Amino acid sequence: MSYSSSFPQASLSHVLTPFGWDDAWAAEFAPYAEQGLVPGRVVRVDRGQCDVMTADGIVRADTAFVTPHDPLRVLCTGDWAAVEASGNPRYVKAYLPRRTAFVRSTSSQRSEGQILAANVDHAIIAVSLAVELDLGRIERFLALAWESGAQPLVVLTKADLVPDPATLGHLVQDVETAGPGVQVLTVSAVTGEGTDILAAVLGGGTSVLLGISGAGKSTLANALLGAEVMEVQEAREVDGKGRHTTTTRNLLALPGGGVLIDTPGLRGVGLWDAEAGVGQVFSEIEAYAQRCRFHDCAHEAEPGCAVLGAVEAGMLPERRLESYRKLLRENQRIVAKTDARLRADLRRDWRLKTAQGRANYAAKRGGRA
Repeated sequence: MSYSSSFPQASLSHVLTPFGWDDAWAAEFAPYAEQGLVPGRVVRVDRGQCDVMTADGIVRADTAFVTPHDPLRVLCTGDWAAVEASGNPRYVKAYLPRRTAFVRSTSSQRSEGQILAANVDHAIIAVSLAVELDLGRIERFLALAWESGAQPLVVLTKADLVPDPATLGHLVQDVETAGPGVQVLTVSAVTGEGTDILAAVLGGGTSVLLGISGAGKSTLANALLGAEVMEVQEAREVDGKGRHTTTTRNLLALPGGGVLIDTPGLRGVGLWDAEAGVGQVFSEIEAYAQRCRFHDCAHEAEPGCAVLGAVEAGMLPERRLESYRKLLRENQRIVAKTDARLRADLRRDWRLKTAQGRANYAAKRGGRA
């Protein structure tokens, strides 16, 4: 007897709907149901095993069948899995195609991609107001969030540490400038400020909580969950950084609806093939670039560059342009490591620029002589 006939579809939907199950996922899963497999959402992944929320509750399953060599295809928190209905141990036999995926470059010299969360609707970037804002880091997070396919949201935590409304307003404005079109909320787990608004925003889907150690992610998660579920440690006063309170990615159902994936604090936030995400973060620069005289303008010193013109006119902060250049260069290096044609193009461009530089230097020396 197949799982689909032994367990009514209505009951299945009722049990898994709070975790994001819908008719589209049910249609995707139909072939696996015919094989007697059961659906479940991956709550947590450990080495070789995972916890999966199924209609029978959370089950422990082996991931031997879904452990490919490609690190971007391994099972991840947030995936919808096809699990054996019984057995000791049970095995995850497959997972459904992902709607979205948050991927970063690892900190290793191999520059491999690492998937942090799958099938998320909102990417919450937690930023602590206990320390000076790092707008460049926020832009980096936002680029990855846009590239993932999720809707980014910046949450400024520990708002109670900034009692002056005018100062708080300026900080929010700075972040809004760094992330055009991105909603920015201020919250305080101490006073409860903003948590109800955030809970309402997150109530309709799956959200992943991201940020560096000490950003207040675990405290924020507890505030949203209404219970001390996640362990919390104090951040260092000298720099606002904290130790890794959360060491694994966990999927948690919110009491007001929606699902939250809490992640460990990230030391490094490397881009991974995020050119479109970078373009979204710096949409005003891309708009100016459309008016440049040359279609391949690098916005360095070319005549008729509308981007440089905007900087000179005070319409575009120079910091934004420098950050844009930096992220594009970094992304290009990452992509080049896996794209032979792009590597060849970069080497050719480098040789041309070097030759041009030598020619210019020789011409200048000749002129002086």
